[in-house]
Amino acid sequence: MMDKDLLTFLEDYVTDERKQKFKDVLAERTRHFTVVLENIFQPHNASAVVRSCDIFGVQDVHTVEDNYIRKVSRRVAKGSQKWITFHRYKEGTNNIKTCVKDLKEKGYQIVGTTPHTDSCMLADFDVTKKTAFVFGEEKDGISDYVKENADGFLKIPMVGFTESLNISVAAAITLQDVTNRLKKSNIEWQLTKDEQTELYSEWVESTIKNVDKLKQYYEAEVKS
Repeated sequence: MMDKDLLTFLEDYVTDERKQKFKDVLAERTRHFTVVLENIFQPHNASAVVRSCDIFGVQDVHTVEDNYIRKVSRRVAKGSQKWITFHRYKEGTNNIKTCVKDLKEKGYQIVGTTPHTDSCMLADFDVTKKTAFVFGEEKDGISDYVKENADGFLKIPMVGFTESLNISVAAAITLQDVTNRLKKSNIEWQLTKDEQTELYSEWVESTIKNVDKLKQYYEAEVKS
């Protein structure tokens, strides 16, 4: 957590409009839902999902990088990566096991997105449950481990000849639906005040050029 006096000092270098925008966005952020990207091959697909998370207010993205996902495409993400909290699982192998374990310990149910199982239709999904949605590799989908250890499965109804949607499209449709219904519910879905303050502090820092020099000046000249 940033020093409150330091935050007040840095806020002088951010416009009032920018500070209000941060607060407005934070008021719509949630950790009730989170997204897991499991070995996404194409950076532009991962980046488009990150962009959807920002748009629909999902704060955290978990990336499992046993084989793929090395960077976010700035052209596709449109800067959204600056406002999302990433949790990266990239050392060693079988990182999906660690990811699933961590999320379950935080109270999330694991829901694999796939059209090929006895899945719950999106419109019937219970948004009151704290959920991590797992989107798998483009060709083969979610891993066998997720299929064996998920608490449930979700699919988007389709009536055409094509059996699946592009991962970024599927994520956007899913997140728009569940966050819209969540915000109409009685669930306490918003970030806590402490979480909002912590992220606000991070965003203030990230928007200031030469912030490290300003912090050094504060420590040497202002704080003392």
